[in-house]
Amino acid sequence: MPGSKVRHQRTGARAALGPALTALALLAGCGQGGIVSMARNDPTAPAGAAMPEAAAQSQRIAGLQARRSLLPPGGAYAQVADAVLRADSGASAAQLRMARLKAEARDKNWLPRIGPSVTLSSLSGLAAGLLIDQALFDNGRRKAERAHAAADVEVAAVALATDINARVHDGLVAHVTAERARAQAAVSARALARIEDFARIMDERVAGGLSDRSEAQVIAQKRAEFAAMLASDRQAEAVAAADLAALSGGAASSVRGIDRLAVGTATARPLSVEKAEAEGARAVAEAQMERADLLPGLSAGVNVGTDGIDPGIRLGGGLLGMGTKAEVAALEATGDAMARRSAEAAETAERRIVALQGQIGVLQDREAQGAAVLAETESNLALFAEQYNVGRRSLLELAGQYDSFARLERDQAAIRHEIALIELEIARDRGLLVDGARM
Repeated sequence: MPGSKVRHQRTGARAALGPALTALALLAGCGQGGIVSMARNDPTAPAGAAMPEAAAQSQRIAGLQARRSLLPPGGAYAQVADAVLRADSGASAAQLRMARLKAEARDKNWLPRIGPSVTLSSLSGLAAGLLIDQALFDNGRRKAERAHAAADVEVAAVALATDINARVHDGLVAHVTAERARAQAAVSARALARIEDFARIMDERVAGGLSDRSEAQVIAQKRAEFAAMLASDRQAEAVAAADLAALSGGAASSVRGIDRLAVGTATARPLSVEKAEAEGARAVAEAQMERADLLPGLSAGVNVGTDGIDPGIRLGGGLLGMGTKAEVAALEATGDAMARRSAEAAETAERRIVALQGQIGVLQDREAQGAAVLAETESNLALFAEQYNVGRRSLLELAGQYDSFARLERDQAAIRHEIALIELEIARDRGLLVDGARM
């Protein structure tokens, strides 16, 4: 029966597997002293018979894991960050796990490959066997494959750090935006209440003939402006609070306050630089793989079938042509191009951080100057109120002075939050919003 014949062929192939491996070892030994010694001497294989864990030994990943967050422990920022991280879906972490599995698989690419060999021997049946293949010389392709897989893990790790820091940054920006809106709304609410008192007094003066309606219209306009400010502040607070609730699952809705971050003393390399270097290493490994494919390679193979063991040596690889030399030179120039790209990324990141720190300095100067002006305006307002009480200032003048004071106070309340937003931006770029151990 044809089925019995095929089963008999498979049994014979399995029985011949042990001698086939021995034959393959002897065949490989003709070139480099056997499979084990080849793994020790071949530059594409590591020292010893086992590959080291490239991903586990990555200094880049170790550096990412060693980073410490700038968020003060137990502070408002830390509470928001914890809530946002708990609500994270973990898509980037899944990508990193996939990259690690691929790198683990590539770590064993120096071992022989075994697969089925099925051919149509005649119109009446199939010839089944096993094909065992071992590369003897591949121009460094397997080494490049391992480097490519390890670089893939690093790229995925940097992407994970970037995504987590970006997510926490989004949550903290929503929190700070809501806090700024609350602070400005509190000022607007106080100002509106005070202006409404002025409007009530003015209406009584107009009714008594002590003031004309033009003065009442001026105060009514100020009341409308502060009412619009208050509505805008409350709307901004509601939008930011809804954004934060979506990012944190509602767990950070009750957190209040902002923290100061010591971004001026941070020295961690920006994540954009880490990404450029990791992608550069991957591109170099990919170019080395392409270069290896352009050159001839040598492999040993054993075909185990019903007819016995058939060893052989195969010469393969790309076909050489007139443009092969130029193509190889172009691939070899990849390293220099990637190094220049990494240097450019480092320069761009450094310039951006310097610019952001400059903005913080400008805002801090504005905050200090604004505090002095606000204190002087408040003193003038108290003087105007005393003069109004003794009849030396009109109600319209007092309302105008209070309008200036309230607008300055509202602007002053926003400056600290603007500084906080820039600090968060710097911490995100440096990857310091989340402890590396949590990624």
